[in-house]
Amino acid sequence: MKHNVLRYLLILGWDLLLYYFMLPPLNLTSPLFWTYLFMVIITDYIITIFDDVTYSITHKRLVIPKKYVPVPIILSSLLVLIFVINFILSPLFQAKSYSERIKVSETHDFATDVEEVDFNKTPLIDKDSSQKLGDRKMGEFTEWVSQFYVSDIYTQINYNNEIVRVTPLEYAGLIKYFTNRSDGVKGYIMVNSVNGEASLKTLDKGMKYLPSAHFFENLYRYLRLSYPTKIFDEASFEIDNDGNPYWIIPTIKYYGIGLKKEINGAIILDPITGESTFYDVEDIPTWVDHVYSADLIIEQIDNWGEYRNGFWNSLFGQKNVINTTEGYNYLVMDDDVYLYTGITSVASDESNLGFVLVNMRTKETNYYTSPGAEEFSAMASAEGLVQDKEYEASFPLLINLNGKATYLLSLKDDAGLVKMYSFIDVKDYQKVIVSDASLGIIAARDKYLNEFKDNNVENKQNKIITIKEIKSAVLDGTTTYYITDIDNNYYYVSINKAKYLLPFLKEGDVVNIDYYMGEVSEIEKIERNGN
Repeated sequence: MKHNVLRYLLILGWDLLLYYFMLPPLNLTSPLFWTYLFMVIITDYIITIFDDVTYSITHKRLVIPKKYVPVPIILSSLLVLIFVINFILSPLFQAKSYSERIKVSETHDFATDVEEVDFNKTPLIDKDSSQKLGDRKMGEFTEWVSQFYVSDIYTQINYNNEIVRVTPLEYAGLIKYFTNRSDGVKGYIMVNSVNGEASLKTLDKGMKYLPSAHFFENLYRYLRLSYPTKIFDEASFEIDNDGNPYWIIPTIKYYGIGLKKEINGAIILDPITGESTFYDVEDIPTWVDHVYSADLIIEQIDNWGEYRNGFWNSLFGQKNVINTTEGYNYLVMDDDVYLYTGITSVASDESNLGFVLVNMRTKETNYYTSPGAEEFSAMASAEGLVQDKEYEASFPLLINLNGKATYLLSLKDDAGLVKMYSFIDVKDYQKVIVSDASLGIIAARDKYLNEFKDNNVENKQNKIITIKEIKSAVLDGTTTYYITDIDNNYYYVSINKAKYLLPFLKEGDVVNIDYYMGEVSEIEKIERNGN
C-alpha cells in the first residue's frame, strides 16, 4: 500500500512538473494540449507498469499484464481519430471555408484610401535600425545595462499621432531576476520611427510580469494560471496614450485540432500590477494596435488566394491562384497600424498583381489591383544603382506620392546606418532614384519628382537624331547625359533610362528617341536606330 502511494505521488509530481514547463491550455482544440496529454499518459503508463512487468528468462521477452494492454490501443485510436477529424476538416474538403477566413474587399482605390504621404509621419526607421538605436541608448545607462537587456520585440504603434516602436527591458538572467525582482523592471525603450530619436522611459513602479521573469511571475505562466482554458497567441508589448505599458495577448480558437487559426479576443495585462482583462475581438480598446499577427494575416490571405476556386484548382489548373510576396511592412493611418504586402501570381514571377492593406486591430482588408514591380525586384533595382557601395536595401514602404503608389526604401551600410533613400515607381521599377540621406527625405522626393515628372502625353514626340556631342554629369548621385544633335537641338536623359546603352554612345551615332519638347528636351526612351 505504501509503495502504491509513493508511486502515485511520483506520477502526480511528474504530471504537475510537466504542466509547469509546458503550460498547455485545457482546450481540446489545442495541439499543445494533446501533446501534453499523450506525454502524461505514456510516462504515467511506464511508471505504473514498471513493478508489474516480469521478465521471463525462458522466453526472454517482456510480459505486460493484460490489464495494461488497452492503454496503447486507446492512444493509437486517439491518434487515428485526430488524424481523421483533421483530414475531413482540411482544405481538401473545406476549401471554400479556408478561402473565407479573411474578407477581402476588391473595390477600393489606393489614391482615395491612402492619403498623400506626409514625411513628418513616415516611418523611415525599420526594426533592425530601431534595435541598434535602442541598444545604443541602453548603453548610456551603465547602472542598468549590467542588470537588464533590451527585448527584441520593438512593436510599431501609433502613440498620440507619433509613429514609434516600443520594447521592454528584460531581466539579464536568473541571478539578475533575484536581485531586482522586488523593484521589477522600471523602464522600456521607445524609438521614433520617423526621426530615429531613441529614449529610455522610466517608470515609477517596475514591471514584474515579463517573459524573462521566473516562476509564477513569468508572463506566460502567470497567464496560464489566470486563464487555464485560453489558447494564447504571441504577446506584443504596447503602451496606452498615457505611456503606461501593457502586454497584449491575443487568444486563439481553432477549427478541428490546430486548424484554421483565428483570433477571438485579447487579454490586456498590466505588467506592473498583474491585473488583466479579457476582451472579445470586437470590444478591444482602440489604442491597441496589434491584435492580429503578421504571420496569421499572411496565412489567411494566402488561403484566400489559393482556395477561392477550389482545392484541386490550387494544385493543377491554378486559375486565378495568387499568393503574397515574401516580405511585408507597416503603414500608419487614422490612428491604426496596417500591414502591407504585395500580391503575385502563384508562378512567383518578378511582378505584382497588386497589394493588400490589412488593419492589424480589426482585420479589415482591402486589395488594390496595381500591376507592377515585386518588392524584391524594386530593392534590387535600388541596390544596382549603388552596387559599388554594397549597400543593402530595406523592405519598401508603400506610399501615395502624387496620387501614385510608390515604393520608398532606405539603403544601409554594413553597420546598419541609413546612407541613402530611394524612390521607385511601383508600376515600373526602372523609374528609380537614390539620394544621399544627409540631404534629407524631401530632397530625395524632389529629385524623384523632377526626374520622373508627369509630362503631357500630347507633348511627347519621336524622331531619329544623329549625335553631334554627348557629355555626362553626376547630379545627386545619378548620372545624366546631355546630347546635342547635328541640328543643334539639346536633350538630357537619365542613366536609368538605358544604363546599358548610354555609356557607349559617341559622336556620329544614330538613335531613335521618344522625348518631351522643351528648351532642353527630356528623353524618355532611347535606342539605337533600327533596334
